[in-house]
Amino acid sequence: MCQDYIYDRDMEIIAKEEQRKAWKMQGWHLEPSFISLGAGEKFSTWEPTKRELELLKHNPKRRKITSNCTIGLRGLINLGNTCFMNCIVQALTHTPLLRDFFLSDRHRCEMQSPSSCLVCEMSSLFQEFYSGHRSPHIPYKLLHLVWTHARHLAGYEQQDAHEFLIAALDVLHRHCKGDDNGKKANNPNHCNCIIDQIFTGGLQSDVTCQVCHGVSTTIDPFWDISLDLPGSSTPFWPLSPGSEGSVVNGESHASGTTTLTDCLRRFTRPEHLGSSAKIKCSGCHSYQESTKQLTMKKLPIVACFHLKRFEHSAKLRRKITTYESLCPVGVAVQYSLFAVVNHQGTLESGHYTSFIRQHKDQWFKCDDAIITKASIKDVLDSEGYLLFYHKQFLEYE
Repeated sequence: MCQDYIYDRDMEIIAKEEQRKAWKMQGWHLEPSFISLGAGEKFSTWEPTKRELELLKHNPKRRKITSNCTIGLRGLINLGNTCFMNCIVQALTHTPLLRDFFLSDRHRCEMQSPSSCLVCEMSSLFQEFYSGHRSPHIPYKLLHLVWTHARHLAGYEQQDAHEFLIAALDVLHRHCKGDDNGKKANNPNHCNCIIDQIFTGGLQSDVTCQVCHGVSTTIDPFWDISLDLPGSSTPFWPLSPGSEGSVVNGESHASGTTTLTDCLRRFTRPEHLGSSAKIKCSGCHSYQESTKQLTMKKLPIVACFHLKRFEHSAKLRRKITTYESLCPVGVAVQYSLFAVVNHQGTLESGHYTSFIRQHKDQWFKCDDAIITKASIKDVLDSEGYLLFYHKQFLEYE
């Protein structure tokens, strides 16, 4: 009645009883042939068939994580289409400076109700991840707080991982603003919270009048950069030169690999706004045609790039599967890749996973509760959706 989300223990007891009855109806026995996975449910042990044994012989077994150097790697239970949340949590908990902030207990909550503070829950989450426990963590409280503070993400429908990332950063930023780390003595209106320190950059927009060539400049903060891909309805220049053309999503393109640099060049190229988007020039004092160019005035410590694979327009809705070369970026400042979020499937249905880098050169695939060793080739061959880069000179173990 109060529109809040609650956990009903009685409903869970009823659900488990119904599940037990279903097992009995299927002729299953709940004695030694069943094992517990630690979350309350029981499952029958698996005996491979002859065909499955043949497949196992021809395919390498999943490599288990046994080394002590993998502390911080922990699976996350899927609570019902929550893979979009789990992959972002993996990326955030492996962001070096964010990890150092929370593990040094620097958050000082000033909210009237700390139990509703998402930053406090993130702090607890970091403690859980780096406690050394290997069993999958159940992020039920985090999910509840996200539902509470970002109502558009509430419910068990599949959500967009990029939308969740922005919503999570926004709530963390708002909950950090009140503590001592979020205040700046010389400017009380400026937020210096850990989220802004790590993720916020400055995007400069220069609008040039085509008559008097006067330039109007604005600088806006950003947490991520959304980049177009070849194959979308948005015009894109040909890919890296090759001998023959290829078809991507039904459209012809020059053969070659799309690099992140290609996408960034397109993002920062001058754009003619045209006669339908005239602006009032402060020099001419009249509405004139102009060109607009975006540049990065301030580079963030962690640069997050969102590759626009999901296209929504009046004519079509589809997913763009163009391959992207995940190369380090930067000229004066070098960045290195440390997390990749991937989406498998279609626009209507799919599944999110993530690749996480540990100890400079070790990569792991996080698929909800399952974490497996990965190679750099696995990462580079993946269909990246969100790319997380860290400034190299600030990154330390």
